[in-house]
Amino acid sequence: MMKLTGATILVVGGAGFVGSNLVKRLLKEGAASVTIVDNLLSADPSNISEDERVDFRRGSIADHKILDDIDDKYEIVFHLATFHGNESSIHDPLADHANNLVTTLNLFEHLKSFKRLRRVVYSSTGCALAPKGEVEAEAVCEDGPIPIDYDSPYQISKVVGEMYATYFHHRHRLPVVRARFQNVYGPSEILGAGEWRGTSATIWRNVVPIFVYRALKSQPLQVHGRGEATRDFIYVEDIVSGLIRCALTHGIEGDVFNLASGHETSIRRLAEAVNLMTKNEAGIKELPMRDWDRSIHRFGSTEKSERLLRFKAQTLFDDGLKLTVNWARQNLSLIDRCIQQHHQFYTPLF
Repeated sequence: MMKLTGATILVVGGAGFVGSNLVKRLLKEGAASVTIVDNLLSADPSNISEDERVDFRRGSIADHKILDDIDDKYEIVFHLATFHGNESSIHDPLADHANNLVTTLNLFEHLKSFKRLRRVVYSSTGCALAPKGEVEAEAVCEDGPIPIDYDSPYQISKVVGEMYATYFHHRHRLPVVRARFQNVYGPSEILGAGEWRGTSATIWRNVVPIFVYRALKSQPLQVHGRGEATRDFIYVEDIVSGLIRCALTHGIEGDVFNLASGHETSIRRLAEAVNLMTKNEAGIKELPMRDWDRSIHRFGSTEKSERLLRFKAQTLFDDGLKLTVNWARQNLSLIDRCIQQHHQFYTPLF
């Protein structure tokens, strides 16, 4: 079995939220070298590990000047770069295509002839496959049918990226494993990090860091509808463990795995927990439902990952939320700085 100790690793998107947490773990577990490729479109340089084993290269993997410098020395590649996320992709589908699909196709085409490469891990999304409408939630399994009806270009590009992964595996024996994320939360997700991309989603990203930040600023937490929508929240350290399992476990090339907690949590329950932890007395404000989001209830099946990867999320939701709140409180000035850089384009509504 492969080991991280002494391994040469490439992390595309390694300055981002999940990528930076992954890089820290890789270094902690003895990787010989970690090359990070990241254009900082949605990341802040403060997330880049200051370690002599880290080689940071700023740019997109879609840029052939960057790609041509990626030579055949890597044993493991993690492809985490993405155009974040649903709302940004709705605003600019062409940018989503350029930063999600073109990057993926370029990378796979470049890697297909590498001789030292033992594993490629591609990050996909579980949200695209969730049932739509007011239906009772069912755990979404990896090997179920793939729909053609999606809510955003982001979901489309992630699923087509999976199709390229399976193609390159079958045609070129690229040792790729697909990892489907649920709603990841935790330290180092910095609101406002990166470049302006034309919508408020550039600042306000996933629901957990938004709620935590607004609560720390004594602002009401905004839920859509009554906050009855549910999501599968998984702590970032658990996602990192799952990614490493995908990279190191034998016999799963070409396969796909959910990285999920397997539990539903309502958005209102999340808001109440954040307000309680931060002692925010501003309460909850109800907004109209989002017109683009038809996945009301969703969570991922963990059966296959537990059986084949021997992966199971270990962090209880409230424990992970406390760690996230503590990190945000300690790094509030950093978050403020990143948000402030966009004020010339957009004034936050509080």
